[in-house]
Order: sequence, then C-alpha cells, then structure tokens
Amino acid sequence: MFSLHGTGIGGGIVIARARVLETRSLDVLRYRVTGDRIDAELRRLESAIDEVKSELEILGDQLPADAPHEAGALLDVHAMILDDPMFRTAAAAAIGHHGWNAEWAVSAQAGELAEQFGQLEDPYLRERGRDVQQVAERVLRVLSGTRTMPIGSGEPAIFVAADLAPADMLSLKHAVGFGIDLGGTTSHAAILARSMNVPAVVGLGMASHLIEDDDWLILDGETGAVIVDPDELVLKEYRQRQAAGLREQELLKRLVTVRAVTADSVPIHLHANIELPEEAEQARLAGADGIGLFRSEFLFMNRPSLPSEEEQFEAYRSAIEAMQGRPVTIRTLDVGADKALDPNEVPISPNPALGQRAIRFCLAEPEMFLEQLRAILRASAFGPARLLIPMLVHEHEIDQTLRLIERAKHQLRGRGQLFDEAIPIGGMIEVPAAAMTAGLFARRLDFLSIGTNDLIQYTLAIDRADHAVAALYDPFHPAVLRLIAMTIRAGRKAGKPVAVCGELAGDYKATRLLLGMGLTEFSMHPASLLRVKQQILLADAGRLRGQVDKLVLSDDPAEVNAALAKLTDEQSAELSRAADRDRAPAPAAPPPRGRRAPAAESSSARAELTRQAGGRGAATARQPAIDRPPPAK
Repeated sequence: MFSLHGTGIGGGIVIARARVLETRSLDVLRYRVTGDRIDAELRRLESAIDEVKSELEILGDQLPADAPHEAGALLDVHAMILDDPMFRTAAAAAIGHHGWNAEWAVSAQAGELAEQFGQLEDPYLRERGRDVQQVAERVLRVLSGTRTMPIGSGEPAIFVAADLAPADMLSLKHAVGFGIDLGGTTSHAAILARSMNVPAVVGLGMASHLIEDDDWLILDGETGAVIVDPDELVLKEYRQRQAAGLREQELLKRLVTVRAVTADSVPIHLHANIELPEEAEQARLAGADGIGLFRSEFLFMNRPSLPSEEEQFEAYRSAIEAMQGRPVTIRTLDVGADKALDPNEVPISPNPALGQRAIRFCLAEPEMFLEQLRAILRASAFGPARLLIPMLVHEHEIDQTLRLIERAKHQLRGRGQLFDEAIPIGGMIEVPAAAMTAGLFARRLDFLSIGTNDLIQYTLAIDRADHAVAALYDPFHPAVLRLIAMTIRAGRKAGKPVAVCGELAGDYKATRLLLGMGLTEFSMHPASLLRVKQQILLADAGRLRGQVDKLVLSDDPAEVNAALAKLTDEQSAELSRAADRDRAPAPAAPPPRGRRAPAAESSSARAELTRQAGGRGAATARQPAIDRPPPAK
C-alpha cells in the first residue's frame, strides 16, 4: 500500500480498479516534401483536421440530455482550436512555405502556441496551452493511423493518465473517477470532472507510471489523496466515509431552494462564477442567488477576431435573462500583454504578472473597451446587472474608467438605446496595494469583489501552477487573511457590499472563517454552492466574529493554524446550539400565500442538518457496483 497526493477537484470518494491509459505523445516524423507532394500533404492535413472535427461533433451529438453544459462547451473549444488560423492556417503555411510534412507542421505549430500560453500569468489561460497540445495530439493520431480515443472496459473504473482531453473523458462511459498527472484546478479536465460531479485528482505527477492496471484504488476528490492497494483497515475506514457522504449528499440536495441564513439570522448571498452565458441557467438551477463573476474574456479567446458589440450584447443579455431577475456581475476584459488576444501583434511581456493586463490593457485600448462597455450597458436593460473592473490599483484608473463609462452611456443615449442609468460599478481587489487602500475604492465605487486567487499569488510571490513552489501556496497565510479582513472592514465602514469571488469562497473549510470576517457575499463554482450553504446554516456569525477578529491579529502561522483548527473543532458545539434554537416555538402568524418564511425554511433545514450531524464532515461519496471486494493485504 502506498499513497499519492495531488489537487482534489471534488466529487467525493470512490473505490474501484485502476485503468491506466496510454496517453504518451507520439513520435513525430519530420521530413520535407516538394513539388506535387506539397498539395498532397496539404490535403492530408485538411482531411485529418476534418476527421477530428467530425469525431468531436459525433461525441457532442451523443451527449445525454442531462449532461452538464460544460461538456458541450469544452468540445466546442477544441473544435474552435481546429479552425483557428493560428493553428490550422499556420500549419498549412508551414507545409506550403517550408515543405514540412503534415505531422511536423502540426507538432511545431502546437508547440509554439503552447509555449505562448505557457508564458501567461493567468492560471486558466495558461492551461489553454494544454488544450492546443491535446487537439494536436488527436490530429497526429489520425495522421499516423492510430486510435484517437482511449478505450476502457465496461466495468466501472478509475481512469489514470498523464493527461486527458475533455473529449477523451466523455468517451469513457464507465469512469467513476479520474487520476491525472498534469493540470490544476483550472484545467478543462478539472472543470469537466467538477461539473459531472465525478471524483477527480489532478497534478499527481507520476501516477500513470506508478499505478498499474487492476490495482485497487481509493481516490478522495476532496483531499487529493489516492491510495493504491489499500489494506482492509484503510478500506473499512473509507467505506464508512462513503456511507456518511452519501447521506450528506442526499441532504444537500434539499438545500437548493433554502435561503442561506446563519443560525443567528444573518442573510448571506451565494452567487456563482461562470465563464460562458449558457452556464447561467445551470447556476440558477443549482440555487445561486445571482452571478457574482461572469468572466467576459472567454468571449474573446480561441477566435481570429474580436467579438462585435452586438455579439457581446447578445451573450450578456442571455445570461441576464437566464437568471430571471437575479443580479449578474460582468467583469470587463481581463487580458493584456501577458494574455494576448492576437499573439502575432501583441508582444509577450517579459514579466506578465506585472505587465499591462486587465484594466491597464483596456485603458490602453479605449475603443475596444468602449465597445464592451456599451454591450454590457445595453444588456443591463434586460435585468439587474453590475459592472466589475479587474485589477484596480490607482485612483486615476478609477477616474479614467468612470469617464469611459460615462462616454459609453452618452453614445447609447445618442443612439436612443436603453440601459440602466444607475448600473452599479465595482472594483476587484486583487493586489496587496488595493487591499491596503480598500477604503478609497469603497468610497469611489458601489461594491468591491476580492479575487483571492490573484491576491494570494501577489501577496506570497508564488505561482501555484509552478510545481516547484506550489507547496508554498497558502490561502491561510496571516498576511493574506489580514488583507481580506482589511478589505471587508473597509467596505463595511463605507456601507458598500464586499464579495469574495476566488476559489477560497467555494472552499467550505473556509466558510466559517470568512463569515467571522463579516463577509456576506460569496461567489463560487455552482458545484460548491450547497456545501457552503450547509456551513452557513450551521454557523453563528456573531460568535465567529469575535474569534476571527483575534485570529487575524496574529502574525504567527502556528497560532493562526491552531485558531483555524479550533473553528472546525467547535462546529459540534454549534450544532448543539442550533438544535436548541430549532426547538423554540415557531412564529404565530404564517407568511402569506401559504409559503414558509425564508427564516423558517432555513430553520427547518438547520434542524435537519443537526439530526444528520453524524455525517456532516464526510466527503461526498460515489461507489461503483463492484461484485468483489479487494483482497485482504
């Protein structure tokens, strides 16, 4: 028995046999072609690309009706890469101009694009380099005549691979879990696994080399642990966790329509993060109170030209309408020299993290920025919308941004087009300088949103996607906690709402900490909403505030970790107090229309959570139908 550790994507615990997939890169033949053979080589390239496109289309058509939206969207991303001139046209040019064979041209162009993506600062966009490599791998397999999709047996299994493309994941119909050597939380494999609620661990390093076919595995998608050939004692423990997790999973489903209110009656707003407009409906069905972060840059990526104002308007409007009256916060374009929209025209910054990105880039390209602002403003006429500006640091950036927003409004008035004249305008707090002067931003803007992913990386000078230093990435570092608490206090003092929209918001282990800081608005992946809501219903925000105030004052990591552990340990006592409150008499007068009041709904849910307390801390579980237990060790 031995264990491996990576990054857990969620989905709970699964126990099954391993199926190790062969996903090593093909050896690429390199030779030159001349004369008539150039035209033949171009036809080989076009035929291979068209065949891969056809495979993706067939796979998309075969998706079940209840498949998550992300499944089709990720297939579309790979199809767009196949048609992107930076890939398709450039590969053809390498054949025509240099006389390279098709395999050489595809491999070289994919490598060049992947290298460009690899220099980007944003973790999500950096992962797109792997998408290019995955698409190229499929084309190369067609060119070489080898199988393009991994094949697994019909028995439920945990699939282990060095890397997996979304199309390959969807072709594995009997997968009950995934263990992947590469990738992080922003990889498409992670996004798809999360949306499918299939347990997954990424960033395992050498799992595909150390694990063999038919090894029994325990894969914990919550902790990121993979246990190989577990003994009976460990197996028994994890099966108990599974049973408790299944009970909790059923309980969580009942919370979709329950309002998030703490045990001491503090209402909390739970919003969702989305990347495409089609994901808004999924967020609403998952119980989101609104969209806290619509990453608009995904409308701009993987395409040869910028989206028009009309195209952007339709995307923003569809998301707003899908939320049926719930607010939608649209972040303006977060790209720049480090995330070039056209790598041929915009040079890669020598230091992307500190380069011309986000609002700096938009202010340097005012016509492009005005086009997006007009699209967002026009969409605001169709429902509540908020406009969020990324990576603000200086007051003059606020001044310039507000002037451009006013210019966009003036242009729309001149056209006679409707928009929300009072659309709220907020700023993202993503760097220490902004957090330390959050009072200024709170006074000048309508709301603040803390992007903890960037804030942690800038504060600790750590790139979490760099495996050499990833272990030093600590969301609970005393400096990080102080900056978050400082920003929330500044917003409260100015009477402005503050949200957290980074991964920390969706980490249920951090919910009580953030509540203690006074946070009342969380924004996260829709899959995390119910687990966080569960923690909110059981928490006493007032009592937590006193504890967290003391915790944030400490600059000793050991003291902070001890205090955090205490917050978790005290949850049992809070459960007991919640049970006592729920035994209090119900209000005499029922609410109108025969519906229970939100507080009553939350109280009822809290009582049910209390009764189910035995399984409250267990990971959500998934157990395949396995006829035989693993042999005793």
